[in-house]
Amino acid sequence: MYFMEENIEQNNKANNESDIPIKTNPKPKKELPIEKKPFQEFINIHLIPALIEEIKQRGLEIININLKNTNRPIAGDKCWVINCEIKDTCIFWLSFEKEDISSLKSISLSKPNQKPSIIESFLIDEKRITSKLIISRLLQRLNGQKLIGVN
Repeated sequence: MYFMEENIEQNNKANNESDIPIKTNPKPKKELPIEKKPFQEFINIHLIPALIEEIKQRGLEIININLKNTNRPIAGDKCWVINCEIKDTCIFWLSFEKEDISSLKSISLSKPNQKPSIIESFLIDEKRITSKLIISRLLQRLNGQKLIGVN
């Protein structure tokens, strides 16, 4: 009799143990790199604020900066354009052919109150486009034109 009671007790323990839910820790979902986020989110939430900060660190003031689906300066074709006016320095237009940061890009520059006269390709040889790369090459382009910093 004792043997049967022991078996019943063991069965009850086994049943009770299986009733306890097993805790599983779900793997944390890996955050998408900002460059993989939707185009407008990447530009408006990540790129433009970072660009504003970089320009401020150089002692310059942005009067206006925005992203619009509009006509590209000079060429006149419709594309996504970041237009930025830096007080007493310059205006630039960074254009994206498509709603994709890896699409063909161009840049146009002008001094304040002037229209751009040249359109140049931008980041054409780069395989991996990042926020930091866009900003550094943009600042390099402005510096090369002696619009910011000392050459």
